[in-house]
Amino acid sequence: MATWKSRGLRGSGFESLINSTNEYYRKNNLALVQKIPTPITPLKFDSERKIITEAYFEKDSTVDYIGVVQEIAVCFDAKECKTDTFSMQNIHEHQYRFMEDFEKQGGVAFVLILFTERNDMYYLRFRELKKYYDRIEDGHPKNFKYVELEDEYFIKPKGPALVPYLDGINTDIQDRDLLNL
Repeated sequence: MATWKSRGLRGSGFESLINSTNEYYRKNNLALVQKIPTPITPLKFDSERKIITEAYFEKDSTVDYIGVVQEIAVCFDAKECKTDTFSMQNIHEHQYRFMEDFEKQGGVAFVLILFTERNDMYYLRFRELKKYYDRIEDGHPKNFKYVELEDEYFIKPKGPALVPYLDGINTDIQDRDLLNL
């Protein structure tokens, strides 16, 4: 069982932007996507501030978000990266396997990455993630670099969609159609 203390709020700013985007998408009938809570058992509680200060994860979670976009099942995880090198250790084996199984069922799985120093967001398709994952077996370091990423999958805020991942999904689906996937 993994435990957490202050690490529990990493990425919460990015997730807030995604949650706001999800609400905008829901209100405009574009998508219905929800945050999946990670099941925890509290160990220590700060009664003055009314917060959990230490807990353990009850079991491995799947991904951060699951939902449907215009009849397409989607699941994704959200990650923040402070440098231009993204460590594959940020995506746990059980998350990777869940996304792999999700894609086998006809869904669309991806990872949203916020490169915090650059303030750039990237839509990492599952098949691109798989490429990075597979090359580790060939002895490549367990990471990928910002410069390796494909320009058309960087997403930019527009209007109320602060994290417009529908743009990434659209490009992903068009590419799948071209590749006959």
